[in-house]
Amino acid sequence: MHTAGRVKDCGTTWEFSWPGVYFEGRIRGTGLGVMIDCAAADYDVQVDGATVATLVTPGDTTHWIDGLRDGEHTVRVVKRNDTPGNTSTFGGFVASPGGAVLSKPTPRDRQIEFIGDSITVGYGNVSGPGDCDPEHVKRNTNSDVSHGALTAQQLDADYQINGFSGLGMVRNIAGICPDVTYRTYYDRALLNVDGDVWQNPGTWRPQVVVVNLGSNDFSDLAPGEPWTPDSLAVAYRTAYGEFLRKLRARYGADTALVAVGFDRNAEHVRQVVAARNDVGDSGVHYWFLDQSGLDFLGCDGHASARDDRAIADRLVPFLRSLPTGW
Repeated sequence: MHTAGRVKDCGTTWEFSWPGVYFEGRIRGTGLGVMIDCAAADYDVQVDGATVATLVTPGDTTHWIDGLRDGEHTVRVVKRNDTPGNTSTFGGFVASPGGAVLSKPTPRDRQIEFIGDSITVGYGNVSGPGDCDPEHVKRNTNSDVSHGALTAQQLDADYQINGFSGLGMVRNIAGICPDVTYRTYYDRALLNVDGDVWQNPGTWRPQVVVVNLGSNDFSDLAPGEPWTPDSLAVAYRTAYGEFLRKLRARYGADTALVAVGFDRNAEHVRQVVAARNDVGDSGVHYWFLDQSGLDFLGCDGHASARDDRAIADRLVPFLRSLPTGW
């Protein structure tokens, strides 16, 4: 099988935690099985580009898709939602009797990494308006139609959706969990394993990394938090600059780093990008996420699936304009 996601290779299975992780394969025959072990997340199974099943917290199972025309088929299984407190396991694809698992699909030449919070995850994007309880959010979050996944699809790129709802660069929404931030988890493959570090197999070399962190940092301060507006702004810009330097060291000078300005963080992000440009890193770019025409009818005022399509349609031309040759 082929994957571009942050997975831990366990020999015969693969463990993972981040949303939007996908596995792709090729099968010959009239049916196929998807081997998966996960009691927390939901998955779409797609055959020849069409969704044929949605597995809701499937548990430890082999889910069979039968009745296919006899011949070759592409199969894709993708994690729909973010479940950072749990580890999921994928066991591969199997063919029905008389069929065969074929060689894996060829990886795409282009790679994009999306780093962010609930906006990047696609939090509640297929829900409709109104407040949502946690179970409703899980069932109605679909990272496969997030703006990142749709952007990658338009550009024919492999991608990672490294999103973690509620977390920020230096502060989390409403001041929750003050001892951790997004940066605590970024290096991990398994989010619920302290000290875990994802081992890049050497195949992940994104030409573009899109960072959208700050909505939670600048959410309303809760009583008792130690921040002032000024101290928060300074800490945010400092941490953001350090994070961009980390990405530059990790991926090299040829990777375009795109910092997204959104809502109350926009001016701070613009300043961070300008500072990086001033010290000679011309590969850091600022992109303002234009909210005009968005309905925010996802859960709890988040972007809807319609909004995600609109954002992708706005982001793609910008990414095409970068000096990547796309």
